[in-house]
Amino acid sequence: MKALTTIDPTPPPRTRPERVWYTSYGSNTHLGRLAHYIRGGRPPGAVRAYPGCRDPAMPPCSLPVELTGALYFATESPVWGGGRAFYDPDASGRVLARAHLVSADQFSDIAAQEMYREPGPALDLTEVLTEGRSVLGEGRYETLVCPGQVDGLPVLTFTAPWGMHDVPWVAPSRAYVRFLAAGLLSAGAWDGDAVAEYVAACPGALDHWSREAVVELLRERA
Repeated sequence: MKALTTIDPTPPPRTRPERVWYTSYGSNTHLGRLAHYIRGGRPPGAVRAYPGCRDPAMPPCSLPVELTGALYFATESPVWGGGRAFYDPDASGRVLARAHLVSADQFSDIAAQEMYREPGPALDLTEVLTEGRSVLGEGRYETLVCPGQVDGLPVLTFTAPWGMHDVPWVAPSRAYVRFLAAGLLSAGAWDGDAVAEYVAACPGALDHWSREAVVELLRERA
């Protein structure tokens, strides 16, 4: 098993980095799924095609990490059906995640696609890198969060502006759970039982997905 990478919670040294650790806690933990955001195309099980990043190069490395906070499923995804994963950095707990090394422009393009915008304009990361958070809009995935740094490069993710107790929880679809669980498993830091127990216990999945059901999805993938 791979060792977890520790995130240094201090702010990164530069506000205009060339590279960042795009940290996914949802379906983009899976490199095959992430490839559609970077290279474009429609993932299996999804109903939407993605334009991709201006730079189609895949991350040279990805690291397993854990974020402080909680994962929950909410809203209704037009891509997958069912709830989407969101990160509440103010909640107690831990979030299993995968940090992908990408350029700052690629991060901007991935974030734009999550916001249903066209890739192109670079995000101004100054506020999120100095304050730890930057709210770009009221929609889901329009709040940038920087939990710290790894090797001097910022760890960046995005989530909703609301907290986990501010919206109804919605069970995620089978396809969404499969990508999320398989992506975490392939990160190499957690075994199948640990991943399944974690996913099944997240608000929204709880009472809808059992540990055994998630394990079975991972077996189908294998």
